[in-house]
Amino acid sequence: MKNIKHWLFDFDGTLVDSMPHWAHAMVGVLDDHGIPHGDDIVKIITPLGTKGTIKHFISLGLDLPLEEIKSEIFARLVPLYRDVIVDKPHVAACLRAMKAAGLHLHILTASPHEYLDPCLKRIGLFDLFDNVWSSDDFGTGKTDPAIYAAAAERIGVSVSEVAFLDDNIHADRTAMLAGMRVIGVYDDTSADSEEEMRASLDGYVKDFSELGAFLGCL
Repeated sequence: MKNIKHWLFDFDGTLVDSMPHWAHAMVGVLDDHGIPHGDDIVKIITPLGTKGTIKHFISLGLDLPLEEIKSEIFARLVPLYRDVIVDKPHVAACLRAMKAAGLHLHILTASPHEYLDPCLKRIGLFDLFDNVWSSDDFGTGKTDPAIYAAAAERIGVSVSEVAFLDDNIHADRTAMLAGMRVIGVYDDTSADSEEEMRASLDGYVKDFSELGAFLGCL
């Protein structure tokens, strides 16, 4: 893993402490319309992207036009990403050290650019990345192995030459299936997946101080 030059990061729950805000907003859309959902709703929709989440909401019985659902989601989330959400502990220092060490950093997230980019710019991380991708840029979600192959192709390397980090076990499994090296990341919202991540992935970190120590750049 230490020889890997290209590092592909999830955003929500991995780089920024957004999952409680994001989950509350997403579930709130369903609750506002009285749509029942299971306790695992957040885990299900996390890797789907905006379009995939909207389709899932419709499958649960949310009978509204696509654009209206999107508007409700954005009305809740855009102000939070623009003004409130911050990076997780040690993320900024680790990423800057990785960049200084000559590593190439990229983002692949289900979040759309409408709130991904403003958040990254406000917290001062945007310019550290060679590529900032939303799953919308690929026309598919992070539960599709093709998205990881496509990301590696755009970078210009083989899938096995990219390390992927995510707090969501579904995305981690899919990236591993696609052939990437995968490190799970702890988040409060996915704490119950820690044991599985440790057992099935290439690595696991509680926070980015552990990643920096592993790579020898912090």
